[in-house]
Parts: sequence; structure tokens; C-alpha cells
Amino acid sequence: MPGYDLIMYDEESKQIDAELNRLHSQSNAKVVFLVDKNGQLITSVGETRDIDTTSLASLTAGNIAATGGMARLLGEREFSILFHEGEKDNIHISVIGHRVILVVIFDQRSSLGLVRLRVKKTAETLTKIFEDLAVKTQKEKAAPEGAPSPFAEISDEDIDKLFG
Repeated sequence: MPGYDLIMYDEESKQIDAELNRLHSQSNAKVVFLVDKNGQLITSVGETRDIDTTSLASLTAGNIAATGGMARLLGEREFSILFHEGEKDNIHISVIGHRVILVVIFDQRSSLGLVRLRVKKTAETLTKIFEDLAVKTQKEKAAPEGAPSPFAEISDEDIDKLFG
């Protein structure tokens, strides 16, 4: 969604964490990540101690961007699900509500079918959370008419003193 500003509130953050914990448990995944499309890690659940989460988040967003280019060449809007199979670990990547990227890393303790089934339910829940979050963000941005800006009392001189 172009121009979408992700502002996370405590209530929605708790809902997202609960949903990712549920997915982690029910899919027997090693790790579950939620990443924004700019490559910033939003949250993660599971065995993250041996994973460079910053790099993984960034590479995941790049992967989505690259496959988005391929999709457009084929007349598709995007490929919303990607899967990478390795010798020990597998990665299932889903675009959720055109806003965020859900990454599930799993091994032989799980299966692609189980992960896909559980991700589908989680995607529905997360899409609803992010739709509600977008509405809430828009309401917060729409300050009442006549309300003073919190920056109104700051002058250029004050800024120069601060950074000069």
C-alpha cells in the first residue's frame, strides 16, 4: 500500500505477538518473523539467537521486491507466497495485506503443508489487525481543526541554537 506509515500501538503489538506465538507453536516452526516491506524487523518469535535478524529481514524484503518485479513482467500484481527449501531448514515467506512480510523458518519437525495451513489462518488475522491499525493511524493523524501544532512554538532560531 503506497504511502502506508506503520505506526505500532501497544494493543496491536500485543495482538501481533500473540498471533505469531500461536503460529510458531501450531506450525512447529523454528522461527517466525514479521518484517515491513522496507526490510525492518517488526517482531520475531522462536530460536533467533543464531540468526542475524537484521540481515534476514533486509534480504527478505529484497527477495519480495525482486519477485515483485518478476510478477509485474508476467502481468501479476505480486507473488504473495515464496518458498525456499534447504537441506536442513526451509523458509516460507508470505506478503500479508500488501503491507508486511511473514517469514516462517522450519525444519523436519514440520511440513510445508502444515506451515501453509497455519500461515493462511494467521494471514487472515494479521490482515485484520493491520487494517484496523491503518484506520487507527489515520484517525490519529487527522488532528481536530484548530488544534495547535506541537511544533508551533519552535522557531527557526530555536532550531539554529540547538544544532548550531
